[in-house]
Amino acid sequence: MTVLSTLQSALAGGAVQVVDLTAPLEASTPILHLPEPFANTIPFGLERISTYDEVGPAWCWNNIHTGEHTGTHLDAPTHWITGRDGLDVAQAPVQNLIAPGVVIDMTEEVERDADFLLEVGHIEQWMEENGPLPDGGWLFYRTGWDARSSDTESFLNVDDKGSHTPGVSAECAKWLAEETSLFGFGVETVGTDAGAAAGFETPFPCHHYLLGAGKFGLTQLQNLATLPATGFLVVVAPLPIVGGSGSPARVLAMIQR
Repeated sequence: MTVLSTLQSALAGGAVQVVDLTAPLEASTPILHLPEPFANTIPFGLERISTYDEVGPAWCWNNIHTGEHTGTHLDAPTHWITGRDGLDVAQAPVQNLIAPGVVIDMTEEVERDADFLLEVGHIEQWMEENGPLPDGGWLFYRTGWDARSSDTESFLNVDDKGSHTPGVSAECAKWLAEETSLFGFGVETVGTDAGAAAGFETPFPCHHYLLGAGKFGLTQLQNLATLPATGFLVVVAPLPIVGGSGSPARVLAMIQR
């Protein structure tokens, strides 16, 4: 048997399970809201062209209206000023869109503190227990935040003091960008940075450091709770938008059972 036929048999027989990590894309999908005077993306919209009717008797099809950074989506380096000379989403190297993944689980800490920040020490402790981060792969940051994804108010978690969602410290973002060989970093929240990241000494450090280093980001992932800490394969399928800074994406994980 070839490698591909072995994989096909494993998928068909259940020895390899496919888990969908993608949030449903619909009008109610939460989107980032920036304060004035900054411009915002539009929510996802579906515009019916025809539905087996006089303007299309045998077919149903739609126009879609959405931003690049809506729902589960890929951030390309060109999304941020520090990566402005880097790759756009159409240039994402396809060999890295199918890559190994690992999960660091900080749900207990986030339950106690919605503003919890991942630090280098957390990742170093994880590596002592689970081994190195995958070369050319993905680090997924599980916080349990996907449980809020059906409620925009709870998901964005904004009060009069600002947004309260978990993220990564500036030191940790810099370390991930400069000291690891990861291809990218993925989260369950609306963006890769913490809700309070605008006020950090280096604002939005995940965007600043990771995209500036040519790495990619994934946001609004779901079902990370079903993944093992290591040993799975990630498949990321964004639209190849020429000149695009990102794209909604279908994200899958393959787990050997």
